[in-house]
Amino acid sequence: MGVFVFLPLVLPLTAWPVARLAEQRLHPRTATRLLAAVAGVSAVCSTLCLGLLMIVGTAQLPGNPLPDSWSDPDVRAALPYDEIAGRAAIPVLLAVLVSCGAAAWRQLRVRRRAAGALVGLPPTSVAVLPDRTPYAYALPGRRGRVVVSTGMLTGLGSDERRALFAHERAHLAARHHRHLLTVHLAARANPFLRPLRTAVSYTVERWADEDAAAEVGSRRAVARAIGKAALLAPRAPAAMLPALAGAGPVPRRVAALMRPAPVGRAWPPACTAVGLATWGAAVGATVSALSSANSAVMLFLVLRGVAAPVQ
Repeated sequence: MGVFVFLPLVLPLTAWPVARLAEQRLHPRTATRLLAAVAGVSAVCSTLCLGLLMIVGTAQLPGNPLPDSWSDPDVRAALPYDEIAGRAAIPVLLAVLVSCGAAAWRQLRVRRRAAGALVGLPPTSVAVLPDRTPYAYALPGRRGRVVVSTGMLTGLGSDERRALFAHERAHLAARHHRHLLTVHLAARANPFLRPLRTAVSYTVERWADEDAAAEVGSRRAVARAIGKAALLAPRAPAAMLPALAGAGPVPRRVAALMRPAPVGRAWPPACTAVGLATWGAAVGATVSALSSANSAVMLFLVLRGVAAPVQ
């Protein structure tokens, strides 16, 4: 395996520049998909390499349930600093699995609780709850629904209500909850991916803002709806549920709507700063994938080689 097994653990650092630039210079749709893909690939690769390190480290512990051949010196020789790295990977990987499991369970619990609040209401695409507390969010599921309280509707004008519903429908149509869940789990798997989580939390809202502006035909109406909703409900109703008054910063979203609509591009020009940063993140994710695959294959071959004489 050599040093290649360690590369996916630190290569997410190559995505930091694009995490910042993508928010400002890429179309929100492109930025969201790019950052979520990079985060997902990087997280899987780093977790896989932690698993490979743990195999080597666990095999050295007395009383382990693994085959005796896995503790062969040839196996340990495949990993630099095997005594330190192998054993350190055991608690780190366990912490990653527990953290990701807790985040996934929290997401499921939040969605179940939100769905439970709608029991007894007509199965329409919009659920209006008689609640004075102002909130509105998109509840994903088999039948995605827009959930809004009467307190929120009372504080908005007619055009702003149209903008609110268009915004939340955009979240459901583009399945933004999947992008959010991907980056949340990725950040739990590798702390170096936290800037991407922050960026995607913002770009999914900008994506929905642009889709809402295109639907209602007024960027100013969407901007007013965002501002009023943020003042009425300063906190998002639940984590990882896309909402009009959710991830900000709200002033940046309003300022973006005061400018012309961004031009959608599949890939930014390579000669620009954001283009170079995008290529850097793509190369980093590719190298992570190749390094983790190389390490997995090499460890498999070593384990197979040391097990062959025993057979």
